[in-house]
Amino acid sequence: GADGRTPAQQPAKLVCYNGSVTLRFVREEDTWYWGDDRDFPLEQSIVTELLATVQGYAALSPLPHTDDLSQFGLSDTKRYISLTDTEGNTRTYWLGTQTDEGQYIQPEDETDAVYLSPAGVDGTLNMGIYDMARLPQLPQLTAENVTSLTVTAGERTLTLTPAEGAWTADGRDVTDQLADLTAWLGDMHLAACVDWRPSAGAAALCGLDKPAVTLTAAYTHAGADRSLTLTVGGQRGAGYCVTVSDDDTVYLMSAEALAPLLTLAQSGLE
Repeated sequence: GADGRTPAQQPAKLVCYNGSVTLRFVREEDTWYWGDDRDFPLEQSIVTELLATVQGYAALSPLPHTDDLSQFGLSDTKRYISLTDTEGNTRTYWLGTQTDEGQYIQPEDETDAVYLSPAGVDGTLNMGIYDMARLPQLPQLTAENVTSLTVTAGERTLTLTPAEGAWTADGRDVTDQLADLTAWLGDMHLAACVDWRPSAGAAALCGLDKPAVTLTAAYTHAGADRSLTLTVGGQRGAGYCVTVSDDDTVYLMSAEALAPLLTLAQSGLE
């Protein structure tokens, strides 16, 4: 530019290897994509935080007396992170031990320099790609916006209808019995992505071919009629496999969160 400085090149690619898995990210315009499949719903903040950490490496000063690389976990590390800019220039950093102070790193072309980055990247690098998925926001269902709720489990079907802020089933007011359920409906969240673009047979493995319970909600949002179907399959760790409406992605919802719905499905409104 006119001030004699060249503008910094924009990052275009980020490649991370954690010792077993390589993750590649590519940037176009202002959006980052998973290199293996551009359609994957990548949570942008995870990549931008990782990028900020790596860009911060350039400002670090080398540590004194770093002949013995083994004390930094750098003598035989295979783990690395590399950043390529839009001009095709690549900087690769070997990753050493992560301590409370930060993470030891070594630029690939500086075999005698070790740096300590205050921000470590191990936590992010040990995430699988599914851990980096942007989870869909679920509607917050209340007696004000729901027109009807249907809970189905096996042969049992229960229809709940809101009326003037209360909930009724078969004309009976069941608001008090549904307190736990309505608290959850008003604050529904997915916990994780389990399987994106699942293969044939994945639904059966997750117990979604014979769901434990299905919740169908008709509701209004911004003046328009909407619907949501939450299908709950089998247990997995601390949660249950679920699918949302016609998205075949398998998500996890916590068992604790689902407890009111499962209880209602099992025992009805006794």
